[in-house]
Amino acid sequence: MLLKYFYDSALAHASYLVGCQRTGEAVVVDPGRNIEPYLEAARKEGLSIVAAAETHIHADYVSGLRELAERVGAKLYVSDSGPADWKYQYVDKYPHQLLKEGAKFGIGNIEFQVLETPGHTPESISFLLIDRGGGATEPMGIFTGDFVFVGSIGRPDLLEEAAGVVGSAEVGARDLFRSLKRFKELPDYLQLWPAHGAGSACGKGLGAIPSSTVGYEKRFNPAFRYHDESSFVKYILSEQPEAPKYFAVMKRVNKVGPAIVGPTPTIPEVSVAAIESLPMNAQIVDTRSADEFAAGHIPGSLLLPEHSVVAWGGWLVDYDQPVYLIANPARVSEIAVRMRSIGIDNIAGFVDAEKVARSGLNTERFEVATPGEVASEIAQGSVTLIDVRSESEWQEGHIEQAEHRFLGKLAQNLAGVDTGRPVVVQCRSGARSAIGASVLQRAGIKNVINLKGGITAWRNAGLPIGGACPQGVCGV
Repeated sequence: MLLKYFYDSALAHASYLVGCQRTGEAVVVDPGRNIEPYLEAARKEGLSIVAAAETHIHADYVSGLRELAERVGAKLYVSDSGPADWKYQYVDKYPHQLLKEGAKFGIGNIEFQVLETPGHTPESISFLLIDRGGGATEPMGIFTGDFVFVGSIGRPDLLEEAAGVVGSAEVGARDLFRSLKRFKELPDYLQLWPAHGAGSACGKGLGAIPSSTVGYEKRFNPAFRYHDESSFVKYILSEQPEAPKYFAVMKRVNKVGPAIVGPTPTIPEVSVAAIESLPMNAQIVDTRSADEFAAGHIPGSLLLPEHSVVAWGGWLVDYDQPVYLIANPARVSEIAVRMRSIGIDNIAGFVDAEKVARSGLNTERFEVATPGEVASEIAQGSVTLIDVRSESEWQEGHIEQAEHRFLGKLAQNLAGVDTGRPVVVQCRSGARSAIGASVLQRAGIKNVINLKGGITAWRNAGLPIGGACPQGVCGV
């Protein structure tokens, strides 16, 4: 048996290729939309991908199930658990098997057994893996999807927070409590292979270690400390990270079936003149560095450095409007792959960042200032200070004069901002606040300053921090 691990750090998404070398067949578990890494790995190992399996309808990325079915004829194995509203609506077009508790499927000498593990979502299932080719009669591990992570478990509130299914969070939490009781009955020796790692918004406090064991999680995972259902529900629904608004889009896309994108996308290059002729409200995404953007950019453009496209694109990009990229031509295909991983498919074209710089279109800029340069103005109230960090970071500690307006919802939360004085934008290090500065300028608030180094530099300069931990390492 062959087991290969794939990890997309931008999405904090883990997926797996399981192969039977005796028959030359392979299955991909919880595939991402970019299937090229799976195809390449299978070719190197002399395997053919004949199947793809998914633990649930994912909300944080576009699934690669349909892509594999369309391009290589993979048979699809998907959940038939949960309510009618959360059934896969496209799988009838392809060879498939709907899975419920106790179902089995396999490739070659490898067998998968299905456990229903609702809670993160109603249709969530897990797969026990048995290598019968090696003579085993019991499972060696479990693919848990977004059910149990290393050091955490899947959050049950996404349907309510992102998709607007009122009342589903507590129902999901109680389902999750019952699923964990079943999990506790599994053998300790089982290896545990989750679908996410540290940085995912599908849970809180996920570990950065790629795998674990059932026994280790029983002993040290914080979620297993709660033996009373009410206490568990309170624990799991508290202090969850903000649910990105694009999660609702992903749930719908993965339910009805993503569009087929094919191999690495080719994005057409458009002229500087074409960009110049776009209407003022056109959606121009500048993928250069924050420093380059601050020094000069097209008025009304949105800063999304390449490393931030996935993390913040789903929050800030309008999925219904075409996107024009300002980018390095050598990086455009990779940027498009990242955008398409979260369903941003409507990329109308790109223009070379160097050509834009030479054209003179970069007429807008914003200042970058150190804490020492703006501390007195902040203290005197002669500037407005906006903290764009998450709620949990804000609660840990913040600059006393700051207004909290989370970056992901900043564009919809500008009412009451005093535009008659400069606006200083601040985060932990200065990266998110640079994006926030572009959001403000796009909304017409032009006199913007990015706080260099963020609250970390503020604290290191010995300046006062209020909030929950004025003496601690607030906001880090």
